[in-house]
Amino acid sequence: MTMMSPSSVRHRGGIVGFYVAALESFNSLPLSLVQFVCRLAVAHVFWQSSQSKLASWPATIQLFTLEYQLPAIDPGVAAVLATTAEVTGSILIVLGLFSRPAAIMLLCVISTIQLLVYPQNWPDHLLWTAPLLLILARGAGAVSLDYLAARLFPSGR
Repeated sequence: MTMMSPSSVRHRGGIVGFYVAALESFNSLPLSLVQFVCRLAVAHVFWQSSQSKLASWPATIQLFTLEYQLPAIDPGVAAVLATTAEVTGSILIVLGLFSRPAAIMLLCVISTIQLLVYPQNWPDHLLWTAPLLLILARGAGAVSLDYLAARLFPSGR
């Protein structure tokens, strides 16, 4: 049995050649575009959540008291912490400012929800976690204030 190298497949004609060429065209997709889209997607989720909490604060407190029931923390304090994390995290992620700390903060929110509130909703939590892990691992990308700050204020390493 012989193995075909990528270069031998690349030069093949027909449908295989077309397929390989189509796949290779995605290699030129800028990672910064992927990072930007991930930032927008995850920020939207947390922004919407924070806005629903702020729209009816008494209902939010009731939700934290009756449904979320976090152990060892007052529901009013938990509501303030969660809402603050969602507002701050979503704004920082969209701007690409302090993106990695913001990603950690939002990952802590997701972890709390997953472990203590809605463990059955793990598919949603994975969808929110994936872009945050990309941001944590690779940063906010070239379309961000983090990138601009790194260019304006080099660390001198």
